[in-house]
Amino acid sequence: VKPRWRQPNAPPHTMVVAQLPTCSSFAARTSGRQRGFTGTPLRPERVSPSRGTRQPNVTVVSGVKVAVSGAGGRTGSLVMKKLAEQQGDVFYTPTGLCRSQKSKDALGKKLGDGVAWIPIEGTIGDTKSLKELCENQDALVILTSAVPKPKIVSIVMALVSKLLPWMENQKPQFSYQEGGSPEMVDWLGQKAQIDAAIASGTVKKIVLCSSMGGTQIDNFLNTMGGGGAPGETNILLWKRKAEMYLVAKCEESGGALRYAIVHPGGLLDKPGGERELLVGVDDALLDGDRRSVPRADVAAMIVELLKMDDETFQNVSFDLASREVGEGNGATRDYKKLLIGLNGKSANYQLPLNSPVPLP
Repeated sequence: VKPRWRQPNAPPHTMVVAQLPTCSSFAARTSGRQRGFTGTPLRPERVSPSRGTRQPNVTVVSGVKVAVSGAGGRTGSLVMKKLAEQQGDVFYTPTGLCRSQKSKDALGKKLGDGVAWIPIEGTIGDTKSLKELCENQDALVILTSAVPKPKIVSIVMALVSKLLPWMENQKPQFSYQEGGSPEMVDWLGQKAQIDAAIASGTVKKIVLCSSMGGTQIDNFLNTMGGGGAPGETNILLWKRKAEMYLVAKCEESGGALRYAIVHPGGLLDKPGGERELLVGVDDALLDGDRRSVPRADVAAMIVELLKMDDETFQNVSFDLASREVGEGNGATRDYKKLLIGLNGKSANYQLPLNSPVPLP
């Protein structure tokens, strides 16, 4: 059954897949964007070209149209794979934004030969790329994030401080690449994506993957990039600012745009579908001893949220973690039942108080 949250009485989307000329490497470099079709759509219908034309044979796939930013990342590639596996059944061939040709090629290998997807090469700082990403889409999944890089010297000093008993313990230090600070990526970059989705006039749902810890000013993740201006640190607070912006825009839309915000705990590169998942709000899960979750389970949760059309599962913001394999009641299979366990609770965006990052 296809989700019902697309516009009432709107005809199902269709996509024509044909052999298209690819952009030259020079054109890709100069434009900063490249779009094409990759792979073979699932469950196609054969369509005959009009008489007298020279069009090649084409195939048509229907379903909910989903665009994914950060598609080349570790979590993004898992979301793309799950969407691609269900195309022609629930979803239309997914569209993914990749930073470079290298990222696009890597994602293609992860998805596998013959898997259809629509690549767009560009960055979240490129307005044209974001416009193309959101154009004619039903939903947008935001999976971009600033990535801290460890300072090698600080790691060496931290190791040495552990070996020498008379030396004060030191912690590793982190920094962000130029143009990749939390303020630029997690606030301004996500804001730009939300604005592009709204401007498209077709996106009706945004699923934002953020992070647990957004209510904690003193969370360790906020110290990464320490020594710089507030925009170079406080990654969780800049993420929080973007979440608040999304919530406000959805409220302004009067129900035309809806959101789901997921705050995963520490991300594990472990198999999904093997653990009982845990949900909560306002970082309550951080008080327990189960504060991490496999990326694959986060990807599964995101895809399930795209399918949910009941009002109970709209405009919700929650935390996500998991038990160890074999603990609890076994692997989670019913995601709706899991979210019903929130008892109508959602994140309190009055928190945190006294933030060094200006929040609404």
